[in-house]
Amino acid sequence: MRGWNVMQGYLDDPAKTAETIDADGWLDTGDLGVLDGSGRLHFVGRTKDIIRVGGENVAPADVEDTLHRHPAVRQAAVVGVPDDRLVEVPFAFVVLTEPGAASETEILEWARGRMAGFKLPKHLRIVEGFDDIGMTASSKIQKSKLAAHARGLLERVDT
Repeated sequence: MRGWNVMQGYLDDPAKTAETIDADGWLDTGDLGVLDGSGRLHFVGRTKDIIRVGGENVAPADVEDTLHRHPAVRQAAVVGVPDDRLVEVPFAFVVLTEPGAASETEILEWARGRMAGFKLPKHLRIVEGFDDIGMTASSKIQKSKLAAHARGLLERVDT
């Protein structure tokens, strides 16, 4: 973005400023968006969140949107985790509308027909919530903490 309302730079940090604001004054927010046919901008995700599955880029928001359509899913969060063959794969965490409303296998089978195979989470865990994993003061899931939690779960499985 660019305009009168965009910051001029980081205080006493010219390197960080140059990394974030180009010579023409454009601020790289890290947000990804798509313009529709009506000229409306739709938020898709963040560049830092993109999961690189083999040669494909997967926006966690795309996977989350699909999982949110499952009738038993109240909330979903997706992060990338390392994979020996594909570099990264999606790891999904879901909160159910009520305990026992669906199993991990049922949700994955349902999702299989609704998204491309490379977007389908390789791992899915049902959780009661995200408070124990990491939430911000504004009640947003901390994806970095969620990704670390996911890697920890996988390490326990591998050993």
